[in-house]
Amino acid sequence: MRKYKVQSHRVTKEETSRKRKLKHLTLVMSVHNKTEVRSPTFVLIGIPGLEAAHIWISIPFCVVYLLALLGNCSLLFIIKTDPSLHAPMYLFLCMLAVADLVVCTTAVPKLLSLFWFHNGEIRLEACLTQVFLIHSCSTMESGFLLAMAFDRYVAICNPLRHSAILTHPAVGGMGLAIVLRGTALLSPHPFLLRWLPYCRSNGISHTHCEFMALIKLACADTRIRRAYSLIVAFLTGGVDFILILCSYVLILHTVFHLPSKDARLKTLGTCVSHICVILVFYTPAFFSFLTHRFGHRVAPHTHIFVASIYLLVPPMVNPIINGVRTKRRDRFLKFFSFSKPLK
Repeated sequence: MRKYKVQSHRVTKEETSRKRKLKHLTLVMSVHNKTEVRSPTFVLIGIPGLEAAHIWISIPFCVVYLLALLGNCSLLFIIKTDPSLHAPMYLFLCMLAVADLVVCTTAVPKLLSLFWFHNGEIRLEACLTQVFLIHSCSTMESGFLLAMAFDRYVAICNPLRHSAILTHPAVGGMGLAIVLRGTALLSPHPFLLRWLPYCRSNGISHTHCEFMALIKLACADTRIRRAYSLIVAFLTGGVDFILILCSYVLILHTVFHLPSKDARLKTLGTCVSHICVILVFYTPAFFSFLTHRFGHRVAPHTHIFVASIYLLVPPMVNPIINGVRTKRRDRFLKFFSFSKPLK
């Protein structure tokens, strides 16, 4: 009888101990699950439907990225070391080159890691950082293109006052205003995404973290966030594009009133490179923006491929177009073509 009581007492102790452990594990798992909801790990899928071709797609992407790095760095070096290129247009080119470098360097290394090593995992914090840098610097790129259009407008429509209007302090102030605008308007994006509960699939059908791609994974009402994103897109890229169009309408009005055909052609020639850069930047940008919100019939791989091109091609093309038109185009081409070292 005594042995039975002792054994019963031991069993009760063991059961109590097990219950305590089970309760502790339940609490730990509960906390762990809450942490996962607040700070999940996402998985970048890449280009849906083209997973088998990722390794082949990565080759031109890598080449374009390296050309973008080389072109923008060489453009910055040449403009910095040549005092004759410290004019407003070239200073705006430097700002555009820095923004291009930030955009492509934020997205492409992770993209190549995904394509080469199938390493698509990305923490929420890193994902939100990528969202902020890509969107804010893209907004800055749009602003710098607007500033360059303003420079062309003043140079052609009011040439006698160009040096008085676009002084170095004025150029610096415009650049600072563009940076502050991009930072202020896009800073809420990471917080708007951070506070969302993510209880759906953690797979992001994209090559990088993007605001709308993350919104689609949330299991909460996102109408206010979508509306804010739409308003910001219009106030930045939309307004910038409208103002650029207005500046070129005024430029064309002035050009067509010039007395000689040679003068008209020469004046328009100074705008060709800027127009090319605008088309290269805004065409994929508007396609990606409109597809995300209204293009439900567009194939996902087409949309994501164009969105990836938007991050890669403009940073590569901008220094080539703008570098060739500089006063030191021979020096730039030597630097860019791995020719003889610069003296």
